[in-house]
Amino acid sequence: MPISMTLNKGLVPVKVWTSDLEHEALAQLLNVSQLPIVRHHVAAMPDVHAGIGATVGSVIPTASAIIPAAVGVDIGCGMNAVRLSLKASELPDNLARIRSCIEAAVPVGFEQHAASKMKGSALQRKARRLSDRLDQIVARHPGIMKMQRRFRDTWICQLGTLGGGNHFIELCIDEAQQVWVMLHSGSRGIGNVIGRYFISAAQKDMRRHFTRLPDQDLAYFSEGSELFDDYVFAVDWAQDYAMENRRMMLDLVLEAIRPMLPAFRLENEAINCHHNYVAQETHFGERLFITRKGAIRAGEGELGIIPGSMGAKSYIVRGLGNAESFCSCSHGAGRRMSRSEAKRRFDRFDLAAQTEGIECRKDGGVVDEIPAAYKDIDEVMAHQRDLVEVLHTLRQVLCVKG
Repeated sequence: MPISMTLNKGLVPVKVWTSDLEHEALAQLLNVSQLPIVRHHVAAMPDVHAGIGATVGSVIPTASAIIPAAVGVDIGCGMNAVRLSLKASELPDNLARIRSCIEAAVPVGFEQHAASKMKGSALQRKARRLSDRLDQIVARHPGIMKMQRRFRDTWICQLGTLGGGNHFIELCIDEAQQVWVMLHSGSRGIGNVIGRYFISAAQKDMRRHFTRLPDQDLAYFSEGSELFDDYVFAVDWAQDYAMENRRMMLDLVLEAIRPMLPAFRLENEAINCHHNYVAQETHFGERLFITRKGAIRAGEGELGIIPGSMGAKSYIVRGLGNAESFCSCSHGAGRRMSRSEAKRRFDRFDLAAQTEGIECRKDGGVVDEIPAAYKDIDEVMAHQRDLVEVLHTLRQVLCVKG
């Protein structure tokens, strides 16, 4: 299905790949389209829903400027997936022990690796490779450190950890009954601190220059300014940290499950892709900063991951390089309701019913992640047939959440 609607109420059009568009998300898209830094058009993916300032599921092309709140506070959040040489029939009937082993190997929620266990470990060695650039960021902006106590220990000990919310680790089965490991996480606490620090700095800078905005969360840095260069340096670091975090988690998961399964190998290289990030790209003949807030890059031939909810299918896709979407597609199903609304409407018994047959938490602590709180992933995929082609359809049999 091609573009569902085009809105022409701002300085540039908004092109939307769905007719399922809530009022608040629509207002946010129109606000972004009014910014003088936005070029060509704003693209809204079929999983679009309201965010903070900028809409989740949007692709924002800007000239010589970046909006920190559009990148968000979970900088570099994204997906990792790899297919194993195992068949579904080789998994045990009861996956509870495997889930427990994954949860023991990968800290979830607010947990992190113990500092005492990090000394001399592979995690610490990899963290050191990231530390020099972080030291440069903190030296220029010591306020970042003040926003997070025990800063150094925290960012190192959170490398290779899941977090909470919609982050997850899953075992999935594809259409050929092959087993996959798939996970979703980002730049953890340090990414959040960097994001919040620079969002606040952008808002202060806008006020200092008396720049009027449709929403203060759309404050931006202009290229050539000191803050712009510092933000680009910091956000690049956070995106690298997020990528490394997912690689580490995948290694920890594979190490945890090997003793409980028949010998297996990785059948193809892991797909590791961001869906909350900014990158410089050329579109419509112009070099632009492309911010994907809840969207993945889907250039021609590029592989991506589009997960559903914890009770729905997920997809491994190949990009079609659609220019109108700035070579992008959705990052998942997208929320249909807020977390508070989901908790109001549903309870743990509803969660158990909607995740029947899946080894996962079924308690009140994750009711806000109930499948009914998300859009229908099949409808989302139908709306982006001109953006991606499906290579594999996955269904989860085990899900770890924080």
